[in-house]
Amino acid sequence: MNSDNKATLLKANAAVAAGDNEGFLFFCAENIRYEFVGDQTLHGKDAVRAYMKEAYLEPPEFDVEHLIAEGDLVSAMGKISMKDESGKKINYSYCDVWRFQDGKMAELRAYVIEIP
Repeated sequence: MNSDNKATLLKANAAVAAGDNEGFLFFCAENIRYEFVGDQTLHGKDAVRAYMKEAYLEPPEFDVEHLIAEGDLVSAMGKISMKDESGKKINYSYCDVWRFQDGKMAELRAYVIEIP
Protein backbone atom coordinates (compact mmCIF):
# COMPACT_ATOMS: atom_id res chain seq x y z
CA MET A 1 0.00 0.00 0.00
CA ASN A 2 2.85 2.42 0.78
CA SER A 3 4.20 2.23 -2.76
CA ASP A 4 0.67 2.77 -4.13
CA ASN A 5 0.27 5.91 -2.02
CA LYS A 6 3.67 7.20 -3.12
CA ALA A 7 2.78 6.58 -6.77
CA THR A 8 -0.56 8.34 -6.29
CA LEU A 9 1.13 11.39 -4.79
CA LEU A 10 3.67 11.55 -7.62
CA LYS A 11 0.86 11.36 -10.22
CA ALA A 12 -1.09 14.08 -8.41
CA ASN A 13 1.98 16.35 -8.24
CA ALA A 14 2.68 15.73 -11.93
CA ALA A 15 -0.87 16.85 -12.75
CA VAL A 16 -0.36 20.11 -10.84
CA ALA A 17 2.99 20.73 -12.52
CA ALA A 18 1.28 20.24 -15.89
CA GLY A 19 -1.40 22.80 -14.99
CA ASP A 20 -4.07 20.12 -14.59
CA ASN A 21 -5.67 21.06 -11.27
CA GLU A 22 -8.68 18.81 -11.90
CA GLY A 23 -6.29 15.94 -12.54
CA PHE A 24 -4.78 16.61 -9.11
CA LEU A 25 -8.20 16.79 -7.47
CA PHE A 26 -9.10 13.40 -8.96
CA PHE A 27 -6.67 11.87 -6.44
CA CYS A 28 -8.23 13.74 -3.47
CA ALA A 29 -11.06 12.67 -1.19
CA GLU A 30 -14.20 14.80 -1.46
CA ASN A 31 -13.84 15.96 2.16
CA ILE A 32 -10.09 16.63 1.97
CA ARG A 33 -8.55 18.68 4.79
CA TYR A 34 -5.73 20.86 3.40
CA GLU A 35 -3.78 22.65 6.15
CA PHE A 36 -1.01 25.17 5.59
CA VAL A 37 0.50 25.07 9.07
CA GLY A 38 0.51 28.52 10.65
CA ASP A 39 -1.63 29.99 7.86
CA GLN A 40 -4.95 28.53 6.73
CA THR A 41 -6.93 25.30 6.51
CA LEU A 42 -9.11 24.40 3.55
CA HIS A 43 -11.99 21.93 3.78
CA GLY A 44 -13.26 20.00 0.77
CA LYS A 45 -12.38 19.81 -2.91
CA ASP A 46 -14.19 23.03 -3.79
CA ALA A 47 -12.07 25.02 -1.34
CA VAL A 48 -8.86 23.42 -2.66
CA ARG A 49 -10.00 24.07 -6.26
CA ALA A 50 -10.59 27.77 -5.45
CA TYR A 51 -7.20 28.04 -3.74
CA MET A 52 -5.40 26.45 -6.69
CA LYS A 53 -7.15 28.76 -9.16
CA GLU A 54 -5.95 31.78 -7.19
CA ALA A 55 -2.49 30.61 -6.09
CA TYR A 56 -1.32 28.78 -9.21
CA LEU A 57 -1.35 31.60 -11.77
CA GLU A 58 1.13 29.39 -13.58
CA PRO A 59 1.80 25.77 -12.67
CA PRO A 60 4.27 25.43 -9.80
CA GLU A 61 7.61 23.72 -10.29
CA PHE A 62 8.32 20.81 -7.92
CA ASP A 63 11.59 19.23 -6.90
CA VAL A 64 10.75 16.31 -4.63
CA GLU A 65 13.96 15.42 -2.79
CA HIS A 66 12.58 12.75 -0.42
CA LEU A 67 9.43 10.67 -0.37
CA ILE A 68 8.81 8.62 2.79
CA ALA A 69 5.84 6.33 3.41
CA GLU A 70 4.67 4.77 6.67
CA GLY A 71 1.22 3.25 7.13
CA ASP A 72 -1.35 5.59 5.61
CA LEU A 73 1.07 8.57 5.59
CA VAL A 74 3.36 9.83 2.84
CA SER A 75 5.78 12.71 3.44
CA ALA A 76 7.27 14.65 0.56
CA MET A 77 10.17 17.02 1.16
CA GLY A 78 11.69 19.32 -1.39
CA LYS A 79 11.42 22.66 -3.09
CA ILE A 80 8.59 24.35 -4.94
CA SER A 81 8.65 27.52 -7.02
CA MET A 82 5.64 29.55 -8.07
CA LYS A 83 4.87 33.05 -9.26
CA ASP A 84 3.10 35.63 -7.14
CA GLU A 85 0.46 38.07 -8.39
CA SER A 86 3.12 40.38 -9.84
CA GLY A 87 4.75 37.54 -11.79
CA LYS A 88 7.78 37.30 -9.49
CA LYS A 89 9.02 33.74 -8.98
CA ILE A 90 9.13 32.76 -5.31
CA ASN A 91 11.08 29.72 -4.09
CA TYR A 92 10.01 27.66 -1.09
CA SER A 93 11.26 24.71 0.87
CA TYR A 94 8.44 22.39 1.89
CA CYS A 95 7.45 19.27 3.73
CA ASP A 96 4.01 17.88 2.92
CA VAL A 97 2.58 15.18 5.13
CA TRP A 98 -0.31 13.42 3.40
CA ARG A 99 -2.76 11.00 5.00
CA PHE A 100 -4.41 8.57 2.62
CA GLN A 101 -7.79 6.95 3.03
CA ASP A 102 -9.21 4.36 0.64
CA GLY A 103 -6.52 5.19 -1.93
CA LYS A 104 -7.29 8.92 -1.94
CA MET A 105 -5.41 11.85 -0.45
CA ALA A 106 -7.60 12.74 2.53
CA GLU A 107 -5.52 15.17 4.57
CA LEU A 108 -2.51 17.42 4.04
CA ARG A 109 -0.31 19.21 6.54
CA ALA A 110 1.97 21.49 4.53
CA TYR A 111 4.98 23.14 6.12
CA VAL A 112 6.18 25.79 3.68
CA ILE A 113 9.02 28.29 4.17
CA GLU A 114 10.10 30.93 1.65
CA ILE A 115 13.74 30.67 0.63
CA PRO A 116 15.36 34.11 0.45
